[in-house]
Amino acid sequence: MCLLLACGNKKKHTAPKQKQIVANIRQVDEVITDNITERLSALKDNEGQLEDSLQAFRSTAIQDFYEQSKHTGQWSRDGVANPAADSMLNMIQHAEDVGLLPAQYHEPALTAAWQQMSNDATTKKDAALWAKVDILMTDAFMRMASDLHFGAAPRDSITLKADSLYTDKVLITKLQQALQEKNVTNILHELEPTHEGYIALKEGIQTFKSKYNHHHWDTLPLNYTDTAAFKQLVMNRLVQSGHLDTTGHATDTTILKSGIKAFQKEFNIYQDGVAGKRTVIALNRSMHDWIMQAAVNMDRWRKLPDTLPARYIMVNLPGYMLRVVDSGEVMMESRVIVGAPHTRTPLLNSYMTNFMLYPYWRVPYSIVFKEMLPAIRKNVGYLASKNLEVIDKDGNTVDPLTIDWTKLSKGHFPYVLRQMDGIDNSLGIMKFNFRNKFSVYLHDTNNRGLFKNSMRAMSHGCVRVQQWDSLAHYLVRTDSTGHKGDSISVWLAREEKKQVDLPQHIPIYLRYFTAEGQHGTLVFYDDIYGEDKVLRKKMKY
Repeated sequence: MCLLLACGNKKKHTAPKQKQIVANIRQVDEVITDNITERLSALKDNEGQLEDSLQAFRSTAIQDFYEQSKHTGQWSRDGVANPAADSMLNMIQHAEDVGLLPAQYHEPALTAAWQQMSNDATTKKDAALWAKVDILMTDAFMRMASDLHFGAAPRDSITLKADSLYTDKVLITKLQQALQEKNVTNILHELEPTHEGYIALKEGIQTFKSKYNHHHWDTLPLNYTDTAAFKQLVMNRLVQSGHLDTTGHATDTTILKSGIKAFQKEFNIYQDGVAGKRTVIALNRSMHDWIMQAAVNMDRWRKLPDTLPARYIMVNLPGYMLRVVDSGEVMMESRVIVGAPHTRTPLLNSYMTNFMLYPYWRVPYSIVFKEMLPAIRKNVGYLASKNLEVIDKDGNTVDPLTIDWTKLSKGHFPYVLRQMDGIDNSLGIMKFNFRNKFSVYLHDTNNRGLFKNSMRAMSHGCVRVQQWDSLAHYLVRTDSTGHKGDSISVWLAREEKKQVDLPQHIPIYLRYFTAEGQHGTLVFYDDIYGEDKVLRKKMKY
């Protein structure tokens, strides 16, 4: 065993033998044991760093696994890989298909070893290489088992799984089962979520890869001076990805515009037929980059519990969509408006408790100080124009003309600004309440024309719901004792202020999915809050 001295004052690292050729291939298994023992010792000395410079997923589990088998090789016999090893390598090489990165499961080192042993009979007798492969395979299985079930990204504040990792004993048991049953692929796939959203993303990745796997495209410049030359580059790029067929057509502006629109439609970009900056950036993205966007969203599904409630509300912020799911079926959906990037709608888990007809809007202090107070100081009539009333600490209405607004500030503001109910109320006609520390809720709006916008991140943090009436009727549809469905219609007609308590609280999840699978294909959304960028950096995606 030799010692490699690192530069400077870095710790010494133990390096096991890199080659040990046996005379007879049937001697490989005997010598592998010594090599595995040596490598486990090096793994401990090197604080969990493996030979390909990746950190072992769970060093203690690897050590215990081989202790139980007396350090014998588990993935080969007499210099021949067993079927489980072939299955494991196939899973690693196609890790993208399940939203994972092959390189994080030792793909380069394992593929290189397989190629060496396939092309060189002498290499098949290299006990040191077989031992290296054995330990890398074991680590890859344990990491992939965990990542498929719990996700590769760190646990976050909205993760709903009760646990965030497998114990060493569970990892070892699953690996032993996979090897004994020669069933690596099925055992790993059984650890994946069964949620429809996850499965749809997985199917979408397959479709996307089959469509673009053999396509290669050029990168377009973001800045240019020669417009005619740039248009030709865009046209060439669209031909390369199959969004434009110029066969038998004159390469005119109309043809180019139709190609740009075809690309914009597929990648969910506003279809104006113009190769603007946003479209060019999308055209320049690689197939792998798009797949990794889908992959981080598969990871978000892994953070949900194994089984979701029978009924729940899911709001996808980047998708600007609310869905009510019952027994796995989408019962209703609605466009929504969410918080602007500087006033984000928070991600959260909660339960909807009630909804209110013709609610008051208590203006959050953040809006009071940032937007309203400066306007009121200029003109007290601003309050009347916005249908706002001033309420003191005792709940009494105060005449705004009796207040010296210049003396009020963030440090001293003993009032509440409340918008009176009615169609002019910013909350619209209905407000849906659920417990959360952010004081956000779902509500109607008095500016319903905004739902036509393709980019709908524009609120102060609450979620505006286009189909608020359908949501209300759905929530009370099983409340036969109160006949609430008919009652709601009557109350709305009379413009009555009412609070409707839900007999059964319904779970609501505010989530962040920038990719979804729909009808076998991938649908992408803008990373409106930059959450993908942060997560991909953490995951090295």
